[in-house]
Amino acid sequence: MKKICIITRIRNDEFFLKKWIKYYGSQVGESNLFVYLDGMDQNISFDCGDVNIIKCERIAGHVVDAEKRRLKFLSDMAAIHLNNYDIIIGVDVDEFLVVDPKLNLSLPQYLSKKEINISLSGLGVDVGQHLEQEKIINDSQPFLEQRQFAVLSSRYTKPCVITKPVVWGSGFHRVKKHNFHIDENLFLFHFGCFDMQMLLDRFKDADRMKSGWERHIKKRTRTIDYVTKIKAKSGDKWMPIARLIQTYTRPIYAWNKPSMLFLTMVVSIPERFRKTL
Repeated sequence: MKKICIITRIRNDEFFLKKWIKYYGSQVGESNLFVYLDGMDQNISFDCGDVNIIKCERIAGHVVDAEKRRLKFLSDMAAIHLNNYDIIIGVDVDEFLVVDPKLNLSLPQYLSKKEINISLSGLGVDVGQHLEQEKIINDSQPFLEQRQFAVLSSRYTKPCVITKPVVWGSGFHRVKKHNFHIDENLFLFHFGCFDMQMLLDRFKDADRMKSGWERHIKKRTRTIDYVTKIKAKSGDKWMPIARLIQTYTRPIYAWNKPSMLFLTMVVSIPERFRKTL
């Protein structure tokens, strides 16, 4: 079995960190998780078990510039960890890489069988909230038992699995100077847009607003709007189609990013994923 570690860097995000630790800890073991806290003022109020929690000097400034420096830091940390691990997974704290449950394999079991040249991506599944059908999220229950719909988004089809030192672009959205490969059995679930009340609460966070997050948060409400207003298609039917589109099309401004050709594809999340997260 290949050795795998998972890294992230966070600030003021305990809500998702609990789920992140529970899920990834069950996959690779808590001692193989590395959480970098963005700021010496950051503390975790709950027991993180054997997770490696490391405080760092804050990366201050406007969100665009700060995000570039955050990913440069994580790229450097990933390169260091590759001295001790075969595979590094870099994800944000609201992102969860899942092997298709129909295979009945854990992440280490599945990835250990793969020939990964440089990087590997899961299909981006941007989970939303259907405002007419779904209530405020209950964090004590599985997320996907409470959320049925998602946008198949090239933005979250990220090259988050690496086997060699790389330089990730902002938000892990690409690996600079390298292409990407979307695996047929991997899915990256993004939950940053899955609850309207949570997004509204973030507008009250002076720390985020000061750093220029207002426009970014407003963009995230689009996922909720799409999920609420667009009739969902079958996930099992359209996920392979979205993967095919993203594999062979590129935005004109970045050849090494996937594209959905301006299509907004809302799907029902297949039932078999309900208890994974």
